[in-house]
Amino acid sequence: MADVEEAPHSMVPPGTAVEEEQPRIQLNIDWGNVDLDSIVLPPGDDMGIKSDDEEEEEETLETDTGFGNVIIVDNLPVVASEKYEKLEGVIRKIFGQIGVITPNGLLMPRDESGKTKGYAFIEYSTPQEAQTAREQTNGYKLDRSHVFVVNMFDDYDKYMKVPDEWNSPEIKPYTPGENLVAWLTDDRGRDQFVIRFGSETEVYWNNASQGKPDPVYHRTFWTESFVQWSPLGTYLATIHRQGAAVWGGEKSFNRLMRYIHPQVKLIDFSPGEKFMVTYSSHEPSSHRDTQRVTLMVFDVRSGKVLREFKGSADDFATGGTGGIAGVSWPVFQWAGGRDDKYFARIGKNAISVYETDTMGLLDKKSLKVENVVDFCWSPTDPLLSLFVPEGGGGNQPARVSLVSIPSREELRQKNLFSVSDCKMYWQSNGEYLAVKVDRYTKTKKSTYTGFELFRVKERDIPIEVLELENKNDKIIAFAWEPKGHRFAIIHGDSPRPDISFYSMKGRVTKLTTLKGRQANALYWSPLGRFIILAGKPS
Repeated sequence: MADVEEAPHSMVPPGTAVEEEQPRIQLNIDWGNVDLDSIVLPPGDDMGIKSDDEEEEEETLETDTGFGNVIIVDNLPVVASEKYEKLEGVIRKIFGQIGVITPNGLLMPRDESGKTKGYAFIEYSTPQEAQTAREQTNGYKLDRSHVFVVNMFDDYDKYMKVPDEWNSPEIKPYTPGENLVAWLTDDRGRDQFVIRFGSETEVYWNNASQGKPDPVYHRTFWTESFVQWSPLGTYLATIHRQGAAVWGGEKSFNRLMRYIHPQVKLIDFSPGEKFMVTYSSHEPSSHRDTQRVTLMVFDVRSGKVLREFKGSADDFATGGTGGIAGVSWPVFQWAGGRDDKYFARIGKNAISVYETDTMGLLDKKSLKVENVVDFCWSPTDPLLSLFVPEGGGGNQPARVSLVSIPSREELRQKNLFSVSDCKMYWQSNGEYLAVKVDRYTKTKKSTYTGFELFRVKERDIPIEVLELENKNDKIIAFAWEPKGHRFAIIHGDSPRPDISFYSMKGRVTKLTTLKGRQANALYWSPLGRFIILAGKPS
């Protein structure tokens, strides 16, 4: 239990305003006969009573930094008094989506005739909301003639204090930061892992040989919901009411950057850790409205918002494997490799591919694909694989296509017939693509499964077909060996299915089958060679 010190009671003269919670002691002193100027306090001790000088100094400091939650919006329409309320409603609708505007927190100055002057002051409940509003609305196009110019109120005060004469800035000596990937140099080749329980979060070294982990770092109330490693292990992200933060270092885990996104619920890193996508949702104000979703793309190092996406939950309901509140997560899939050059999302009859250089649509238009239902990137190249189901009442075959980005050239296509379901699996080096195809039998009363195996790096991208010896075996799990040419399949009936291993060297060949194993999941070691056969609860 933390030590708690109780504040001493204060002797307060009659007529002095105090808080209701402040305890009082009645001393029956006639304060009119007390010379307060003759009271000398011990040096350095104010006995909890602030002097007028100290209060005045505090007020001065508050004046300098007390407008951090206020923004100034320029280039608003100039309207007459009869249109004031309408314009005020528009401004509140735009800026009220970002944060809570305080009571009487919107002021649009007017001239003597009642016309607005073309700018407004907006006060938010927190500086974080004001900062987010500036970042998100600066450059917002209200119409052809009015593009918002948004600044922090404190910036104007800063610009007014610019000295007339330029003085060269002080050059601070270089101070090297902590090595964010120091764990890679561990002389025992260990990995780190993080555990969160209750309000505690702890980072440990994994000592597999000793069976007991070594503690690295511990912190209480480090996050408000969950923690998440970045893909390469450089950062540990935490989630808070006002946004996310990343931490790193050899031992100290200092905070490296904040990302302002109020009510953030989910985050996702790009493979090369250059970008972070954050997600929040806002409940509708009435039953007629839909749930609103906000996605932000941040630069990880600078914390700057690069792009924002807004819409209903239905707009982001496809494309991911998980999610909350009807939104599939992650909404965006990142192109392979560490360049982080492209990211994409699936929509109705289209795949939208964005360039990170501009954060805009590639060639300013989406890739039109009628009835597309799934896609995924090669792990190493800007190459899309996509699946389109059968159409036209079965007259148009389903297909899997490989499309090169940014040229949009279709490199390979395979038509598929009588398809009930399809799932795509890329090998980690991008050398192979396995397409698991569930097909209807001729009677349409049952299905069977086969695999279309694409050799992506070979000339003309040849495709091999693999069917199990028992075509009716149910496929429970599939997994490529990382950086290798082998793959494993769990097939058959639970609870003891078979596990078969295949090789892509030369023609696809079966290596061996393990009969009747109690497993329903496959986990290869990161460098291949070893595999875990796991029995997970269903």
